Amino acid sequence: MANKVKGFGPGAMIAAAFIGPGTVTTATLAGGNFGFTLLWAIGFSVIATLTLQEMTARLGAVAQVGLGEAIAARTNNTPLRWPAALLVIAAIVVGNAAYEAGNITGAGAGLPSWTLSAVNIWPLIIGSAAFFILNKQGSYFLEQTLGALVVAMALVFVGTALYLQPSVLAIAKGLFVPSLPENASLLILGIIGTTVVPYNLYLHASVIKRHSKEGMTLADARRDILVSVIGGGVITLCIAVTAAVVMHGAAIKTSSFTQLAPTLAPVLGSASPLVLGVGFFAAGLSSAITAPLAAAYAVTEVLNLDAKKRDRAFKWSWRLVLAFGVIVASLSLRPIELIVFAQFTNGILLPITAAFILWIANDQALLGKHRNTPFNNAMGLFVLTVTCALGLRSVLMATGWL
Repeated sequence: MANKVKGFGPGAMIAAAFIGPGTVTTATLAGGNFGFTLLWAIGFSVIATLTLQEMTARLGAVAQVGLGEAIAARTNNTPLRWPAALLVIAAIVVGNAAYEAGNITGAGAGLPSWTLSAVNIWPLIIGSAAFFILNKQGSYFLEQTLGALVVAMALVFVGTALYLQPSVLAIAKGLFVPSLPENASLLILGIIGTTVVPYNLYLHASVIKRHSKEGMTLADARRDILVSVIGGGVITLCIAVTAAVVMHGAAIKTSSFTQLAPTLAPVLGSASPLVLGVGFFAAGLSSAITAPLAAAYAVTEVLNLDAKKRDRAFKWSWRLVLAFGVIVASLSLRPIELIVFAQFTNGILLPITAAFILWIANDQALLGKHRNTPFNNAMGLFVLTVTCALGLRSVLMATGWL
């Protein structure tokens, strides 16, 4: 029983990673500007995430390798070896460093302003908290902390949505009857893009690999990711539903998550800024922890370092990503060039990573009877098509064509 209890945690890390400031913001924009009509995009993003993360679960639990290790092994002694490694490092490390500033800034968005000589103090405090959690010996402490942050987000966002008593029929229609309102295409891709996160695929396989060596079975891993991703999807859904109930149809167009606080005053009273601030803090901090961690796994695995060098590179990779985010956030800078570069590289990496996972998940020598079924492949190809659209969108945005 103890092992089964310990088996829950990797999936919570994935949920904590994708419910960040970007997801909270896109869900708020979807509900506030389009009501319940875009809920189906959240549902699809959950299905897409489950499709890819289940494949990485098999990679970690059955083959006991991380995704970065698999890329290194598959491209070894080929012309793709270093281009693949450099692409992963550029997209995951540099991209995560750029987004880390947004995660840390987002964690403090709902907190009172606190500056000292033009330096924002909150990023330093948030970064210190993330450093302590990441530096703490023992992976279960990290997983339990992220699990607690997911619970905090659930209490805030799910509790608020339930209190508002939205129309169940309207929610069901939005979930199961897809529609494409005018000017909603980019937002739909944004919802999917903030949920199907490339770095989560590296993070998940690596964490599952470690757990499998401690007794976690494939069945445990599948149950864990199913519960966690669906739970994360429910939280995202509740954010959109809350925004739809209190903001849709208002004279002012929804442009920010912070607009929710005053509109919830009749429900939560003067506590509305504090309640929403707690939820946004949990979302930002959870992503601020997982982004450096995923970068460290990706770097050390794709470079195929020996044990001693891997430990050193792992430690300094997450520290550098975290430090960059803290510095940029504390100076209230907007790392536009790096964010554009992150969009470009992640836009390329997402479909490539999805294609690689789909390919390796069909490898009988590696996965045996647990290789992809025809249904897995059909779902994977469908998700791959969408990720290609996401990648094209990111590249076009980064190059100014969109």
